[in-house]
Amino acid sequence: VAAMGNSAAKAKYEQKVPAFYYRPTHTDCKLLREQWIRAKYERNEFEFIEKQEPYSAGYREGFLWKRGRDNGQFLSRKFVLSEREGALKYFNKQDARDPKAVMKIETLNATFQPAKIGNPCGLQITYLKDNSTRNIFVYHSDAKEMVDWFNAIRAARFHYLQVAFPGASDEELVPKLTRNFMKEGFMEKTGPKHTEGFKKRWFTMDDRRLMYFKDPLDAYARGEVFIGSKENSYTVLSGLPPSTQGYHWNHGITIVTPDRKFLFACETEAEQRDWIAAFQRVINRPMRPQEYAVEAHFKHKP
Repeated sequence: VAAMGNSAAKAKYEQKVPAFYYRPTHTDCKLLREQWIRAKYERNEFEFIEKQEPYSAGYREGFLWKRGRDNGQFLSRKFVLSEREGALKYFNKQDARDPKAVMKIETLNATFQPAKIGNPCGLQITYLKDNSTRNIFVYHSDAKEMVDWFNAIRAARFHYLQVAFPGASDEELVPKLTRNFMKEGFMEKTGPKHTEGFKKRWFTMDDRRLMYFKDPLDAYARGEVFIGSKENSYTVLSGLPPSTQGYHWNHGITIVTPDRKFLFACETEAEQRDWIAAFQRVINRPMRPQEYAVEAHFKHKP
């Protein structure tokens, strides 16, 4: 490749990369970076379109190791992704007629989480069920298989969005196919009265949804907070109100929403800085029309 020169190599090995195919950067996990190189130079997937069948056929089925919701054990489960049905399904038994879960492509997301899942091929799949986020943790022992699943999900999302937004360009749609979480980690939180003791929880910031879990690998969030924009009276402040008690970590954050204040505490100043920066990024971004609908759903949650 070195002898060819960069642009000539690109023209040859990347000539038919589908728009939906994820092109990793240096910040992505090793698995994605490695498989991108192998797909280009070993398997020549982007020179011969027929080699793209595993992720561009609009249908994919196979077995993945899935983490049990209650016992934390990974068991082999059959997964079926069908663009025609607009869903990813999985089955608890090989011969089961009815799926255990149907995840609509409309709200589906996938993000590689090797450290959290404890497997280099670990993928976290999320979808909305009754407007609450459900997490599914899976892996496959074969790296190519796992990346093919990831890109098949991206392809299904791409084709769904092309129908939903007929005037949109590929450049507009591609960033919406899958997303990595803005930030994750432990913080302490207190309840709505601010007199309850602070409890340590795992937090995930997914776009405008701030979710908290008892454990990083929980299937469902204990609670979700919508983070709107500054135009809609959302702000983030460093520190906690003076009367606050019961926290063990000293680096506080207050999020002000139109309805109430949420109080959090971080273990280190660096964590506090990172969380504030993540919240600020979302708050500084004006809300899109569809985000108002999401906010309205949150208002009716207990």
